Amino acid sequence: MSDSNSPQDWNALAERVARHVENYLNGLEAVARGDGGRHTVPLLLLEVSQVILAGAQLGASADVILPDNWEPEVGEDPDLDEIRQGLSERLIGVDEYTEVFDPYKDDETTSYRLSDDLVDVASDLVHGLRHYQHDRPLEALWWWQYSYFNHWGNHAGAALRALHAVIAGARLDVADEATAATEAAGVL
Repeated sequence: MSDSNSPQDWNALAERVARHVENYLNGLEAVARGDGGRHTVPLLLLEVSQVILAGAQLGASADVILPDNWEPEVGEDPDLDEIRQGLSERLIGVDEYTEVFDPYKDDETTSYRLSDDLVDVASDLVHGLRHYQHDRPLEALWWWQYSYFNHWGNHAGAALRALHAVIAGARLDVADEATAATEAAGVL
């Protein structure tokens, strides 16, 4: 990453992140509709991995500071419940998992749902994308970076680990309940 914080550098980063965000949102919608078929989990692993790359770029960048320390209004974000429901239906048998929320502070696991995590990530990303689409790349970057550290980065990371575990379990012939449920649900 460049050490410069010039408008051109911010604009280039915003463009890269926006492409990742659009790809993630389009991929999530397609999988929720059922377009992934038996490849649902591998496709979701790919989508989450690619959007985490965008998050890593945001995390490696200098803090994005808005000039007036104020985020302009973009209106209500879209309702993503249809996508959440579609993902839940496609992930039967593997939707629920447990995760350590913060490996440095927590020693107990927390229950999660992949469908919730994936849509929570989408919700944060779409909000920033709306700023970007209103020709406000700095506001988009600020939101994406802030929400990456505060919310969506954790959910994307947890979802990535869960998706990886499902695929690794199936590919390595690990006989456990998650693998059997995955095969029974026909998502791998």
